Amino acid sequence: MAGVWSIAGSLSPAPVLDRLDLVAGPVATALRAMADADRLAVSAIDPALADTAEFCAHYGSPLGASANCVIVAGKRGDAVRYAACVVLATTRADVNGVVRRRLDARRASFAPMDDAVALTGMEYGGITPVGLPADWPVLLAPEVAAAPELVVGSGVRGSKLLVPGEVLAKLPGAEVLEGLAR
Repeated sequence: MAGVWSIAGSLSPAPVLDRLDLVAGPVATALRAMADADRLAVSAIDPALADTAEFCAHYGSPLGASANCVIVAGKRGDAVRYAACVVLATTRADVNGVVRRRLDARRASFAPMDDAVALTGMEYGGITPVGLPADWPVLLAPEVAAAPELVVGSGVRGSKLLVPGEVLAKLPGAEVLEGLAR
């Protein structure tokens, strides 16, 4: 699968296990242990074009096949719980409703950039659901889990992963959460 991607546009995907140099350290570690890693591809991109709209416009990859991974911090008293939320780029995560309730938090918000980068070992703007801390839930919108092909971050701004949604649904801590995206 890693060689044929209808959503690749002008990207040059390569099997991710052949190009672990293109992903963040925690992502490479997770990929080495992942049973379905041979179903993923990676492509180098211009880091200045890593943001979704610019990436899709430049590389011709459809916006509807791009998924964003955002880190959310839920707080109850002094306790902070983190989660990753993966939604299609054409939608937004319901952080203050669905995610807050799932984390059993009084307040939930996007994690501060410095915290997200430090806790994931990934670059801001390239955070991916692959290789996140093992105790974090990875909350997936149903549309993400059902997508035949997606473009997601690679942990760095200089590349993108191409992955079937069903592979994301098998990640450690992954949960398909109805109502996550709106």
